[in-house]
Amino acid sequence: MSDRRAPRRGRDSRVSPGGPAGINGKRVVLPPPVPGAPDADAAPRNGQRPTGSPPPAVADQPADVWDRRVASGLAFLRRRLSGDYEVDEFGFDPDLNDHVFHPVLRLLYREWFRTEVFGIDNVPTTGAGLVVGNHSGTVALDALMLSAALHDRHPEGRHLRLLGADLVFRMPFVSELARKSGGTVACNPDAERLLRGGDLVGVFPEGFKGVGKHYSQRYKLQRFGRGGFVSAALRTGTPIIPAAIVGAEEIYPMLADIKPLARLLGLPYFPVTPTFPWLGPLGMVPLPSKWMIEFCPPIPTADMMEHADDPMVVFNLSDQVRETIQQALHRLLERRPDPFAP
Repeated sequence: MSDRRAPRRGRDSRVSPGGPAGINGKRVVLPPPVPGAPDADAAPRNGQRPTGSPPPAVADQPADVWDRRVASGLAFLRRRLSGDYEVDEFGFDPDLNDHVFHPVLRLLYREWFRTEVFGIDNVPTTGAGLVVGNHSGTVALDALMLSAALHDRHPEGRHLRLLGADLVFRMPFVSELARKSGGTVACNPDAERLLRGGDLVGVFPEGFKGVGKHYSQRYKLQRFGRGGFVSAALRTGTPIIPAAIVGAEEIYPMLADIKPLARLLGLPYFPVTPTFPWLGPLGMVPLPSKWMIEFCPPIPTADMMEHADDPMVVFNLSDQVRETIQQALHRLLERRPDPFAP
């Protein structure tokens, strides 16, 4: 009979879980346990986790996610059918925006254009603000993406009340959508009423000159209007937040403008792009360019309210906003050398 004794388990040495033979026939001595540390092999007592172990990760099951979506959808339909939702004096419908418009815009904003947003902290958390952006792209998707960026990235999910051209509100169906999404005519009385009500208002001073310019003029700001947006900000003491948008110029690159056809249809321009009108309705699908949006530091106006009717002050402030946006565009273009980068 062999007098070899089995190794003892003690405080100073432990045998591997494989038994005295250990691994490959050799005894493996484990390091001594750390005082106070839980034994990995010890079973939880009373159904509790061992002390010091991380809490188990609780992930939403797909069924739970779909249950919530279905419940939210049914609640939305119930509100619409019962009329239990609010619409303001301009026709803005926040409930419809949150549950229909912005989920659709989010697909374009995140997945198609892969938008990056910078300087969102420059947008006030509460109270009024006048967001002034560059305009481009043949079809004004930049206004919608700017609205989606604010709603999606701002801590308070703020709505942007866009000021649009008269043409938008003369078109059936489009006019109704614009009103329900928070838009109104680009005029000083409406802008001032919204600003005095504490809203974020979005304006594009280039107008059709910017959105309908030739591709060779991309990212070169056109002349701003007469500075009406500056007067509205000065009269209400609202800060002006310049916003630079890179990416819109490449979605429908305008190669030509058929002016006779535009006049016949009552349009400011009739674009010819690499895909339109050659591909018919498919030519209206925007190219998947990479977008970047930067909100620049706000320009305060509260100490200049008495100069709202001074043409020189209005012109200088308008020029300052334009130059700020132009410089921001240059910075963003340096960060995005490839228009179709992933």
